[in-house]
Amino acid sequence: MSLPDKIKQTLSTTAQSAVSVVKLALQSRPSKFPGRSDNRKEVIVMGNGPSLRDTIDRLLTHASAKPDLMAVNFAANTPEFFQLKPRWYVMADPHFFSDSGDENVIKLHKNLASVDWEMTLFVPRGCRKQLPGWIRKAVEVSEFNFVGIEGARWLKHKVYASALGMPRPRNVLIPSIMIAMWLGYKDIYIAGADHSWMKTLAVNDRNEVISIQPHFYKDNKAELDRGATVYRNVRLHQVVESFAVAFRSYWDIREFADSRNINIYNSTPGSFIDAFERRDLPISPQ
Repeated sequence: MSLPDKIKQTLSTTAQSAVSVVKLALQSRPSKFPGRSDNRKEVIVMGNGPSLRDTIDRLLTHASAKPDLMAVNFAANTPEFFQLKPRWYVMADPHFFSDSGDENVIKLHKNLASVDWEMTLFVPRGCRKQLPGWIRKAVEVSEFNFVGIEGARWLKHKVYASALGMPRPRNVLIPSIMIAMWLGYKDIYIAGADHSWMKTLAVNDRNEVISIQPHFYKDNKAELDRGATVYRNVRLHQVVESFAVAFRSYWDIREFADSRNINIYNSTPGSFIDAFERRDLPISPQ
């Protein structure tokens, strides 16, 4: 790297660090995470990508041998949710905490309020009070700092370790992995994290960006219509830059995990995530 490039990089890192410090002061607060009732060292973080279908079938077949499970987003709207009974659940999108009248969100809230096993729901700081009271009575609700941190490595790692912030949270999987580390798991497996968005990316004859992101479950018309509007006023370069943010965040997570002797394994066939070692799920026959 040439001297001008080094100077440019140093200035950029310094600026990012300064912005991160301001964000911490304005948005972050100390967080407490629930203790685990057992000494399991493994957790499976389940994304909602199409490949999760096979993982769910395996988990249901070997139900007694599965590690702790963490589900995300609309997973509670599937019948398998009540069979798998995940220990942890993460929601991050503001859409889940708005009064939009979305029938899928209403159904999600009702299903979460029907949980009859020990489960903790994690939501961004400030969102707990926006959940219906009947959810807060059914499950433990814990808040986390949904604050993206960039800049010097020492600053990022110090903030990550204190749970005051995380790599830029482009999607729910990023805070989910961080929460798994904050809960004390030493072996974290990721399933259903296809992240093959680039395969579905297109631009129509009206210059509108289209990106249909399939899930392991079948989206109903209301959710498909909502998804079709996400990129209506977004330019292609902005979408691609957003993808880059996510994949860069995984490398930030990998670097931090390595410094803490935490193993993160990607168990998603065909996943586009290149930051984590590939390894099959720790599920053995009954």
